[in-house]
Amino acid sequence: MRPFLRTLLCATSLLAFGGGAHASDHLDSPTVIADPRADIGDLFAWTSADGRKLDLAMTIVGHSFSDRIAYTFHVDSGKVFGVTTASVEITCRFPAPERADCQLGGADRAEGDARGEAGLVSQGGRFRVFAGLRDDPFFNNVRGTRAAYSVAEAAIKAGAPVDAAGCAAFDPATVAAIHDAWRHTDGGPARNLLAGWTPASIVIEVDLSAVSPGGHLLAVWGTTASASRQIDRAARPLTGNALLATLGSEDESNRLKEAYNAATPATAKAFAAEITKGAALYDSFDGRCGDGFLVDASLPPLRRYQEIAELLADDRLWVNSRARACTELFAVERAALRGEFALEADCGGRTPAMSAVNVYRSLLVDGTTRSLDDGLAQDERPVSTSTFPFLSPPDAAAAAGAKP
Repeated sequence: MRPFLRTLLCATSLLAFGGGAHASDHLDSPTVIADPRADIGDLFAWTSADGRKLDLAMTIVGHSFSDRIAYTFHVDSGKVFGVTTASVEITCRFPAPERADCQLGGADRAEGDARGEAGLVSQGGRFRVFAGLRDDPFFNNVRGTRAAYSVAEAAIKAGAPVDAAGCAAFDPATVAAIHDAWRHTDGGPARNLLAGWTPASIVIEVDLSAVSPGGHLLAVWGTTASASRQIDRAARPLTGNALLATLGSEDESNRLKEAYNAATPATAKAFAAEITKGAALYDSFDGRCGDGFLVDASLPPLRRYQEIAELLADDRLWVNSRARACTELFAVERAALRGEFALEADCGGRTPAMSAVNVYRSLLVDGTTRSLDDGLAQDERPVSTSTFPFLSPPDAAAAAGAKP
């Protein structure tokens, strides 16, 4: 079977499995699936409108926190994109269901009940934390995605040509059918698979001066870890599961995901070769190969996706802490690597209001931010980028149904 067709078949089956999933990081390794309290659903990072704070949020697939897991926000900082020279960690532990213990490196600490809307202020006043159930702000038309992959799979089976990297040259009718399927759910209006989901959430508001010793450019990523090892890591949406381990057997896929989750940005370049295959798949969906973000069409197909694959393997949310407006996913990357200098006024990162998957997928498809639309523009419940704790409280029925 040709490699790209195997990719599509595997991806389609994964999406079918994900039909009952409840987070963007929903197709994970066996270790993470075994304990949802160690499974990071999404990570968010952005600057406050007054330019004084870094706002952070981490959703956990489980509905509660484990007393055996450390939940950590890593904030690397530097003066030049791609190069960080200092790191600060904010780690939260939960020795009891009603008790949080969060430390800002060795500089400050917050201990106590962090479930109140106002949050728990640290002893030194440098940060505050909320920890409890919130509505999941991530929205994703997973069934529409599955249908779009099915259209592509059928076209490959019918003989659509595929290049050496795995990018298929779909005809205009197939491209239109793929995009139409993506905008619908079961043939009707698009629906958010994650509507009403209520993950356990950690929200932090921290002084920028406390997390930027290396410079104004921040690279944020999150991890969960037991006493013996790192269990999960996440930052940008989709990377670890939509672009990694789409080829090969289930055993190979699980092995790669376990290794990816245990990696750090410093060691993750080893996964770039695998990510190139996922990038080539997405590059197919406009009927043209070589026009995705950071894809060099002048290179041979097998080298064309190296730059974007290495960027995504690093998997950190880049934030320009000098900017106060945060509206564009990949703003820092696009300003630094593609010369979109107007974006130097945007902090980038990821806010809970961003339509993250549409922008992410569009960049992979054709280098723009709005070419691929899954029919969803916002979540069902309101979010805020200025009022702590930012994420909406769950509705009463959803909160009552949440179980550890």
